[in-house]
Amino acid sequence: MNNSEYNKAEDAVNNTENSLKNAAENAKWKIEDLADKAKDYINEKRDNDQEASQEDWFDKVKNNASDAWDDIKDKANDAWEKTKDAAEDVKAEWNKKTN
Repeated sequence: MNNSEYNKAEDAVNNTENSLKNAAENAKWKIEDLADKAKDYINEKRDNDQEASQEDWFDKVKNNASDAWDDIKDKANDAWEKTKDAAEDVKAEWNKKTN
């Protein structure tokens, strides 16, 4: 078996790692932004003559985290499938060469 099959598998693994890192980094609200988002939420409620509540704030954060998790899960699934396919290609090529 030549190096190109191994390189394809290695590239798939690297792409998996990069996809997951990018998904995590691109989450809608990063943890360090939560304080600013909380201030914005409170100011928005005040500007609309509404009362800000911790429960409502937590619901907003929870919904955002759920959306971010869905994005990460989708990217992780794509990465898994690509890596699995590359590994199967390498295995098939190895079996052809050794049989």
